[in-house]
Formats: sequence, structure tokens, C-alpha cells
Amino acid sequence: MSSALTEGAKRGKVTAMAPESAQPPPGTQARALVRASERATLATSLRREGLEGWPYASLVLVATTPDAVPLLLLSDLADHSKNIAQDARVSLLFDGTAGLAEPLTGPRVSLLGRASETRDEAQLARYLRRHPSAESYAQFKDFRLYRVAVEAAHLVAGFGRIHWLQGGEVLYPSAAAAALAAAERDILAHMNQDHKEALALIARHLLGLDGAGWAMTGIDPEGIELRAGGRAARLAFAEPVHDAAQARAALVRLSREARDKT
Repeated sequence: MSSALTEGAKRGKVTAMAPESAQPPPGTQARALVRASERATLATSLRREGLEGWPYASLVLVATTPDAVPLLLLSDLADHSKNIAQDARVSLLFDGTAGLAEPLTGPRVSLLGRASETRDEAQLARYLRRHPSAESYAQFKDFRLYRVAVEAAHLVAGFGRIHWLQGGEVLYPSAAAAALAAAERDILAHMNQDHKEALALIARHLLGLDGAGWAMTGIDPEGIELRAGGRAARLAFAEPVHDAAQARAALVRLSREARDKT
């Protein structure tokens, strides 16, 4: 999926998608939308007395693991957490239609899966880089990090382009993402300490985003995530990268492309 689409999803505007013949596989399209989204609608089965079993939808902030598994940081006090404690089945709606004159022509995907607590520190760090404001409450005893094991997905890629998918079609192969995940912290430190100017040029000339202070907050096989204050963006790689050497080459290419546009 194009960088214009992934950035647009963050800024509330999605660029019209290419003709069906030019589209990536549906699973890739779904994953790109999930990776680009900072928030989602979480549906759980309500456990409140007198309303047991009713569908309950709530807004949540989302990050993803390197293989695109959704991560949620939830309070035990919230109704959705109480619901999950009794029934781990959830659905997450990622909406890429904002800003379109005809929203039903835009992309959206619903993931179906089971939420479970994770105490993986690397995953928590990834979530907090995506949502730095969560650092103020992430260590509270009533907050837990959940990962959603995706079992199925329903993608509407545009009017008439509808696909039911298995979970494995949406996720990136974890083995292929492992080496890059292990190197992520070092890559981010290097880029943010030594290549701030390059990140600013990438944000400005490849994503159309002005302003200073852009930092790289994540990298996965399919792209990078940037943040400056309250603004976040994602830029997709032209081809997947799977280790530190490939990531370096891809980042060098992006930097050169950005400089060529100055």
C-alpha cells in the first residue's frame, strides 16, 4: 500500500486507491491499514449487569508488533477490560475512510481475534514510542498491555472490493521479522541521534509534513514510523527489509530521495 495512503490514514485523509489490478494482495492491504492506524474501535461482549452479551464498542489507541499483531494498553477499570476478562474474543475496526467525500469508497478492516495480557517489555516499549503520552499511566497497577491474536479479518478495500481473510494472511511472518525486531532499538537510536536532518527531510519531502523535531519511533519490515510532538506518520518501504543491513540500505535510499527533492 502506498505511503500516501498510510500517511493519509494518520492525518484523517486517505488517498484514493489504485485500480484493483494494481493492488497488493488483500492481506497486505489490510496489514498496511492496521500498521498506519493509531486508533481503532474495539468491540467486546458486555458483562455489565442487565446488559450481558450486548456488543460494546469503545475507542482505543493501538500499536503493532513487528509482525503486525495489534497491541492495546487498557485499564482494568474500563468496561472493555472487564469484558475481555470474561470473554477474550474481540474485534478491532481500523477505519481509513476519514476525509473522503464518499466514505464508503474508502478502506476499512475489522480484525477478529482473542486478547490476552502480555508482559513483553519490548512490546510495551514499542507501544509507548507510538503513544508517548501513555508513559504517564503505563506503570499504574491497573493498566495492562494486551496483544490480539488475529484469527480472521474482513477487509473492505473500497466499493465492491470485499474480502474475508484468515489471520495468517494479515500478519507478517514472525520469523522474517525477528532479526529486524532485535535490531530495532539500535536503529532508532542511530537515526535519532545522528540523522535528525535526514528524518526531517524524509518527513517534508516524502510525506509532505513540515516542522522540526521529527523522530523515528519504529521500524518493521514494511516501513518506518515517525513522530513530532502530537503528529505521527508512516512511510512504507518500496520492498520489505529483514535485518539491520537491509534497513540501513533502505534508509539511505529514502534519505537520498528526500535530498534530491530539495
